[in-house]
Amino acid sequence: MERNYISGIDPKTGSQITLAGWVQDIRVLKNVSFIVLRDHTGIAQITLKRENLSDYDEIINISRESVITVTGSAVKNSISRTGPEIIARDVRVLNRAESPLPLGVTDPVNSDIDTRLNSRFLDLRKRENSIIFEFESSILWGIRRFLRSERFVEVHTPKVVASATEGGADLFGVKYFEKNAYLNQSPQLYKEILISSGFERVFEVGPAFRAEKHNTPRHLNEFTSIDIEMAFSDHNDAMAMLENSIRSGVEEVLDDMEDHLKAMGYELKIPKTPFPRIGWMECYDLLNSEGKAPEPGSDFSPEQLRIIGDRYDGFFFITGWPEYLRPFYTMPDPENEGFTNSFDLQLKEIEVTSGAQRVHQPDLLEKRFRDKGLKPEDFDFYLNAFRYGMPPHAGWGLGLERLTMILLGLNNIREATLFPRDRTRLSP
Repeated sequence: MERNYISGIDPKTGSQITLAGWVQDIRVLKNVSFIVLRDHTGIAQITLKRENLSDYDEIINISRESVITVTGSAVKNSISRTGPEIIARDVRVLNRAESPLPLGVTDPVNSDIDTRLNSRFLDLRKRENSIIFEFESSILWGIRRFLRSERFVEVHTPKVVASATEGGADLFGVKYFEKNAYLNQSPQLYKEILISSGFERVFEVGPAFRAEKHNTPRHLNEFTSIDIEMAFSDHNDAMAMLENSIRSGVEEVLDDMEDHLKAMGYELKIPKTPFPRIGWMECYDLLNSEGKAPEPGSDFSPEQLRIIGDRYDGFFFITGWPEYLRPFYTMPDPENEGFTNSFDLQLKEIEVTSGAQRVHQPDLLEKRFRDKGLKPEDFDFYLNAFRYGMPPHAGWGLGLERLTMILLGLNNIREATLFPRDRTRLSP
């Protein structure tokens, strides 16, 4: 269909144009009526005059959110405050919307998140919601562009696997012909195999699945993960790559759509790098001095992370986590027994993501399996890659939806997910 976009209308040309979009509103007077027409670039005022339209009476009874095309000419000196004004010569209804709408598109009524998600197709017609996903697209493009400039190769690894990435029971089991299989928690093991194969820098953008039974505003059971792995690197190299990836993504967004974000009330600033680093033991000592230290063997709670995070204005790293809080593939700190070359990226009390230097010696890796109560023989496909020349390597995995939620200040990660999958939602 040949058409013009609302944002590209130039009334000075005086030429005939054809628009296509949704009827956002309609106002009917005696011999003239007005449609507010919306496409993904903006809104326009369509002026309907009885003398110009043989089917005028039918058109003015059209329901809101119906899909139409309009052919006409732009008014050069319009006084319309809605947008460019088009005098309609022909209006065709492509699809008439049922009434009433299950969810308002322009009505100033706030709906709860479940109501919105149940009618997501209408919820995303609201500009303040659809722009979230334009943001995600832009920031992901910026991260991709940066990683490619750093000689990373984009790869695609299996999502149906024979064993858990990190052990444990947080897995979705699937029947794979005559075998039992799982939806992958992470591309971690395959990224490392590729490092052994000679791909010194790889990244992947793809779905990850966690069968955790929480149901919070920050967690999903299916999410989009941005993962990297880099050879001849340690956790410090990985942290530098992470902070620069995020900065580059934000720069891309601001170049691409800063004015649109501001118009929708979203404020975004380029984060200053490098991000501050604070050791896990320093965090523990800080909490202990206030009588808030975690119990032995426990992770930091949101309240404890809030105390730590209040010391920083933006992103910061917590480094050097204890071995008991990290997966089997995390490299122990050779200079600090019981701790690891690992990190979490935080914003206030919110964990953005985690990463680490990985174990690259097969003997140590087998020991780490056993320490975690896992059987090395269940991971032979992975261990084989370490027995024939594996370089030191490091990496991280970053959730796209969580990053979006944090940067835009959203209240719920489901707002940054087109069709969320959580503890209770499997449709739409």
